[in-house]
Amino acid sequence: MPITHLDEYELWQAARRLAHNTISERRRVLTQFFRETSVQPAHADPLIITRWIAEHDTWADSTIANYVGYLNAWFKWLQAHDHRADNPMVKVGTPKAPTRLPRPLSGRDVQKLLSAPTRMSTHAMILLAALQGLRVHEIAKIRTEDIDLDRQTLRVKGKGKKPAELPLHPIVGEWSRRMPDRGWWFPSRHYPSEHVQAKSVSRTISDQMRRTGVTGTPHQLRHFFATQLLADGADIYTVRDLLRHQNVATTAIYAQLPDEVRRDAIDRLDPWQSVPRLHGAA
Repeated sequence: MPITHLDEYELWQAARRLAHNTISERRRVLTQFFRETSVQPAHADPLIITRWIAEHDTWADSTIANYVGYLNAWFKWLQAHDHRADNPMVKVGTPKAPTRLPRPLSGRDVQKLLSAPTRMSTHAMILLAALQGLRVHEIAKIRTEDIDLDRQTLRVKGKGKKPAELPLHPIVGEWSRRMPDRGWWFPSRHYPSEHVQAKSVSRTISDQMRRTGVTGTPHQLRHFFATQLLADGADIYTVRDLLRHQNVATTAIYAQLPDEVRRDAIDRLDPWQSVPRLHGAA
């Protein structure tokens, strides 16, 4: 039995230009809810939703927060389109979002990834993640035309297809000479006129991490990028700009200030440098 209103909901999301991953994840969660409760998601009441969440005691706090967000978006849409009068999530409540900490790969791990033998395209993916801070879906869509070697810039389309122009890292610029003369850097194997999917980029980098004994995820290369910028003296607002975040709070999740930088800041703290010594003070 199909889920009531789901096709209409997906069409609305696509028209709003929501990310494909967002649409597919919302469908997956609604499908899982329907399969496990035998209740049409459009007709679910607060008790059923709460019980469904409570039964999955192995879910991480972040998973629960995401799923509650997906359900809330679903019921708000149902209300806005006159498919339902109330939003049961008001009674379910919003779980406290878990505290997220930066989790960058270490410089040694990144060196291992870049030093290990691999395909030219895989190496390029790792460079774009570690030295340009690109997300996997941004890496998938890189074209030779996005590289301007004269101006040393890189054009990318980020979340919501928002364009940005970034400074080109010299190593990425040099590596670009080995990539195709035009078109996609990473064309689809089955459809060469199209680029690979983001999950293909993620899988390719993950496989290389596994081969080299590096523990982590491809997204942690973006955390490395942010952390290394901060460690090398870039201020948090510059890091935010290069990551293309809307606010510094999000950037703080990515950039981990190294212990030696924090220690140096404490060691250099001297009240007598900024405040004139009081007359007659010992």
